[in-house]
Amino acid sequence: MRHIKKKRMSHQRRRGRVRLKISGTEARPRLAVFRSLKHIYAQLINDELGVTVAEASSLSPDLKESLPNGGNIAAAESVGTLIAQRAKQQGIEVVVFDRGGHLYHGRIKALAEAARAGGLKF
Repeated sequence: MRHIKKKRMSHQRRRGRVRLKISGTEARPRLAVFRSLKHIYAQLINDELGVTVAEASSLSPDLKESLPNGGNIAAAESVGTLIAQRAKQQGIEVVVFDRGGHLYHGRIKALAEAARAGGLKF
């Protein structure tokens, strides 16, 4: 039990350090990534207004039927591509990447690289 609590607290500390350093604006929103065991979610957030500009997840109707598993690297790549498309529709090309306290590895990295391939710059 202690190990789980310590791991969760360490994650929250890392997440807080990242959030102190970055903030989304209207010109350059924050691309926030949330990862659960079964799914992955991405949002473009304008922190000045406290508004979500665009969102995509492995539960999105556009992706849900085509993804047998929402918690793997293939799903993360699909979500990265979808968030890049939705950002382009909003006229957004430059973002700040918020990895949410996770290491830049695995699903987080796959989503980021797919978003870059889709035309987002960060």
